[in-house]
Amino acid sequence: MEYRLLIVILNYIATEVTLDCLQSLSNCPAVTGGEARVVVWENGTGEQAVATLERAIALNHWEAWAELLISPVNLGFTGGNNRVIERAMLAGDRPEYFLLLNSDTLVTDDSLISLLAFMDNHPQAGIAGSRLLTVNGEHQCSPFRFPGIASEFDRGLKLGVVSRLLSNRAAAMPPPSHETQVDWVSGASMMLRRKMLEQIGLLDEGFFTYFEDVDLCRRAHRSGWGVWYVPASQVIHLEGASSGISSHIAKRRPSFWFAARRRYFLKHHGKWTASLVDALFLVAFATWRLRRRIQRKPETDPVCMLGDFMRNSVFAKGYRLPVVVAPHVKPD
Repeated sequence: MEYRLLIVILNYIATEVTLDCLQSLSNCPAVTGGEARVVVWENGTGEQAVATLERAIALNHWEAWAELLISPVNLGFTGGNNRVIERAMLAGDRPEYFLLLNSDTLVTDDSLISLLAFMDNHPQAGIAGSRLLTVNGEHQCSPFRFPGIASEFDRGLKLGVVSRLLSNRAAAMPPPSHETQVDWVSGASMMLRRKMLEQIGLLDEGFFTYFEDVDLCRRAHRSGWGVWYVPASQVIHLEGASSGISSHIAKRRPSFWFAARRRYFLKHHGKWTASLVDALFLVAFATWRLRRRIQRKPETDPVCMLGDFMRNSVFAKGYRLPVVVAPHVKPD
């Protein structure tokens, strides 16, 4: 049987986590049945990571369905995935679908089959996302509404009465129990139709990492392709294990996260909306920080979030569309 699905996994630093992901894929019917193949893109971690991955693939006899490609530098989520997709697009046996799969995921037996069946039965669906679960089986945030003025204000203020009033504008959606068309789905497990990519283009490498999945889904919508949440496809997501950023960990946000956020709002909403979004978030978040101190609530926010946000807002950085650079590369 010719393979129809190419699964792309990026490895950067978290090599042991990547091996666990590959182990979970080795038991999937879509893989064992020959419908899916896997490319692991080693995204500049170094020689030790390459040796570990090569050894694991050989010892476990995964060569029939898994291939390792090596980059000497970190190209980010966008560049790494794009290089693999571009290579497959030029091949004679181009796959119908691509699955962007985080290295910090574990797929269940029906994860891939469910997404493939859904895409086959919905030819206007360009993107389909899995239901993401914690290791304890609890729901993780996905799917989402597009971020905007109301959702960013609510995210900064963290006030229950306001959150209830704006519940229909909040970015995170209550998890639907059935297949549902949504604004965007997480790039942790996102299936893409090749025909859609041929029309709208690949991931925007100006993002490097973060907000690229929101951007891709918005571009899909604008070109008439549906974006769907498919809860029958269940994937365990060890959130933050590959990126170091988790919604449950108060860790300082890197500068490239802020740059990607700024790029998204400037690209899709323009400078006036981007200004309003930043201003409202700053006022709301400063209000929350004062309230937290008065009420002596426990610290849950990323370290230095208010100051970092101010330094990376459009008011400090300007309105030029930023191109996010790798953390180890100094911008010109």
